[in-house]
Amino acid sequence: MPPVLTEESVRAVLAGFDRRTADRPDLSAAAVAITLVTTGPDADHVQVLITRRAPKLRTHSGQWALPGGRVDASEAVVAAARRELAEELGLELPESSVLGLLDDYPTRSGFVITPVVLWAGPVSAGTADHPARPGQRALRPRRGEVAAVYGIPLDQLDVEPLFVSIPESDAPVIRLPLMGRFVHAPTGAVLYQFRELALHGRATRVGHLEQPVFAWR
Repeated sequence: MPPVLTEESVRAVLAGFDRRTADRPDLSAAAVAITLVTTGPDADHVQVLITRRAPKLRTHSGQWALPGGRVDASEAVVAAARRELAEELGLELPESSVLGLLDDYPTRSGFVITPVVLWAGPVSAGTADHPARPGQRALRPRRGEVAAVYGIPLDQLDVEPLFVSIPESDAPVIRLPLMGRFVHAPTGAVLYQFRELALHGRATRVGHLEQPVFAWR
């Protein structure tokens, strides 16, 4: 069983993490949000939000993703992650919700992704069937961009990845088995590092892990 995570415990782990940045001026800056939400009658079950991108998007359509996107000019990465989370899922979080950052991850599609870990606390699906209760925030996925949003419980996130070889690269391709499917890099790599650090206290590096060829564009 994975350990019980709290806002304070994750913040402490990330405060002691010697994160690596990627000095890649040839790539554009981007940020993604690793958003921790709580469910259950006592709001003690922690989940990580993951989305399925809409099928008609111009790039990376239908792929698994974390809320995020390009960092605007003069915008801090933590501000970009919070803005993208609000735009994609309607989840507006204060700056105090930021727990820390993971390693930068350079992508084949031209970005350096900075993962920002946030604590959202109690949330609801934000639907008529599951309206928000007092103290809960409601999710409001953005139509046309987000096909679906899921919460991954920690026991499901605590899985061993698969590493495969491809002829196009000397680096191993990571496949993270989640929800009966494979989640690939960059999302799979970022979630794997979070799992290693938050659940096991291991500063496992993932910047060298490869993406599948379909994600290179």
